Amino acid sequence: MAKKKIKSAGSQQTNVEPQGMSAKFKEFGEFLEQSKVEMKKVIWPTQKETIQTCTAVLVLVVVMSIFLGVVDLGLSKFVEAILS
Repeated sequence: MAKKKIKSAGSQQTNVEPQGMSAKFKEFGEFLEQSKVEMKKVIWPTQKETIQTCTAVLVLVVVMSIFLGVVDLGLSKFVEAILS
């Protein structure tokens, strides 16, 4: 079972075990509230920024694919030349 660490005024930590399902639902509710607060702090990118970053990623993927393909072809030819 999950145990919570609680700091008391004397800076001693004690382990407290939640009591039953109602405590689990309460913890889950607190989690959802905190998640909602954090989601309001997020600065979402604009559509233009999203398109620019997606384009940059796609270009990088294409460039790296071509580079790795050329390197693979070169190494294959090199190994083939050595073995034959």
